[in-house]
Amino acid sequence: MIHDSVQDLKSHLQPGLRLLGLDVGAKTIGMAISDGGLAVAAAIDTIRRSKFTKDAEVLKEIIGGRNVGGIVIGLPVSMDGSEGPACQSVRQFGANLDAKLDLHIAFWDERLSTSAVERFLISEADMSRKRRSEVIDKMAATYILQGALDVLRD
Repeated sequence: MIHDSVQDLKSHLQPGLRLLGLDVGAKTIGMAISDGGLAVAAAIDTIRRSKFTKDAEVLKEIIGGRNVGGIVIGLPVSMDGSEGPACQSVRQFGANLDAKLDLHIAFWDERLSTSAVERFLISEADMSRKRRSEVIDKMAATYILQGALDVLRD
């Protein structure tokens, strides 16, 4: 079921269930997972995208055994707040995922998440371009999920 907000999603989660955060791009899907208390997000993996059916199967495998009750998908809203083709694509991915999985789903405004993570990886972690490209998507998913978790705590 797709919810209008992360607060609404949380109200439908059973205690102890975790959230999976997704940064859905054209080529990859970055993933992060919360703890059972919905306080901390941690990066877990990046999927190289192929056909949707295969991507959904990979996500289903990753979800299995991790006690996931909901998914937070980053929505690439434009800086002016409008939703362009990238948002439409991500919303369609979410709708398709909703049809395949029996989980609660909410979208989260991810404006500047990738650039914030990249700035951090360059300035603080001093990572090479090659290493950054290997971790940027799952770190962006962590940033997205942590933002949603922080709002849920308030």
